[in-house]
Amino acid sequence: MSVSHIEHIGIAVNSLEEAIPYYEKVLGLKCYAIEEVADQKVKTAFFKVGDTKIELLESTDPEGPIGKFIEKKGQGIHHLAFAVDNVNESLKEAEANGVRLIDQTSRKGAEGLNIGFLHPKSTLGVLTEFCSEK
Repeated sequence: MSVSHIEHIGIAVNSLEEAIPYYEKVLGLKCYAIEEVADQKVKTAFFKVGDTKIELLESTDPEGPIGKFIEKKGQGIHHLAFAVDNVNESLKEAEANGVRLIDQTSRKGAEGLNIGFLHPKSTLGVLTEFCSEK
């Protein structure tokens, strides 16, 4: 597996409308995209910081993964995403190294990326995502 950089840091928020001004006015970042990923029951907002992105995640359904996360843990860092050459190969390699997978194969994520998640019980408590271009 070849990790090139941190693709993004996912942050769960109650409301994009309330969170975006903090990142823009206080940190001086610019929200360059807002997108809904219906199958993941989430609405996202993206900011660039060098080669890394911040992805704000607002639940569109309290029963969705972000809704459940916020209910259990509150707002805050949800996951860390790494850019890899091929998500499917990286998932297989992680599994071969004893890591429990959430996704057996890649699926479509925000910004048209292929994504796959590793279970935090196998990654020292950090929900880890692999991302790759098509």
